[in-house]
Amino acid sequence: MTTTGEPRWLDAEERASWLTLIGVTAHLIPTLDAQLRRDAGVTFFEYSVLAVLSEAPDHTLRMSELAGLAEGSLSRLSQAVSRLEAKGWARRTPDPEDGRYTLAVLTGDGFDKVVSAAPGHVDEVRRVVFDPLTKAQVRQLGAIGQRMLTAIDPEGRFLIDPTGQRRS
Repeated sequence: MTTTGEPRWLDAEERASWLTLIGVTAHLIPTLDAQLRRDAGVTFFEYSVLAVLSEAPDHTLRMSELAGLAEGSLSRLSQAVSRLEAKGWARRTPDPEDGRYTLAVLTGDGFDKVVSAAPGHVDEVRRVVFDPLTKAQVRQLGAIGQRMLTAIDPEGRFLIDPTGQRRS
């Protein structure tokens, strides 16, 4: 990054790539959100919360950890968990190890909900992300995304390992 002198303007190819990336990032989540709302009655963020909890030990996480894993603020997560609690899909409880924390717990009905929503969601992800790409492009997409995430977060908090798990 330069701090003095002329900006390093994008050339035509970089600008076209940039605008394409912005288009993807602006439209991907709303597209997935629309499918989940239509077919499963949950938002993309609510589904993300349910999915993360479904993979957690005992289907339980501290709210602060869940917020990070679901890519949302604690305030946004709290509102989403309130909606999930109202539907019987999650509950909150004090952390028995440290009462300063609150745990989010996926209920049996919540687990059933994420399991029933997953097939339609993965079909939509395949349709809009993977079906248009070759296997080589899928590998390139992963490598490009990792490099961009490394530039965004040099500590590697957002990096994903080859099995699809967040690196810790």
